Amino acid sequence: MSVITLTKDTFTEEVVASEKPVLIDFFATWCGPCRMVSPIVDEIAEENDGVKVCKIDVDEEPELAQAFGVASIPTLVVVKDGKITSRAVGARPKKAILEMLQS
Repeated sequence: MSVITLTKDTFTEEVVASEKPVLIDFFATWCGPCRMVSPIVDEIAEENDGVKVCKIDVDEEPELAQAFGVASIPTLVVVKDGKITSRAVGARPKKAILEMLQS
């Protein structure tokens, strides 16, 4: 499955209504650590059909970043059944991101 770019208009449909766990990557194009995490997030999207993977550009969607209390990027959030089940700030290896999805 490919990565879905979220906006405030598509957020509810893609995340809240999702039957699958959702991994959200809050990023900015100018952020070095975000550029390190991005290909890992893309790999996870391609390799895991049971997970919906989304990205939110904090510069383009500041309301969503604020709603999730994102103060530093990259921030990775896992949402299951409309609730946050896991959260991590900063670059993470693939194994650690996959472990977030298991919690």
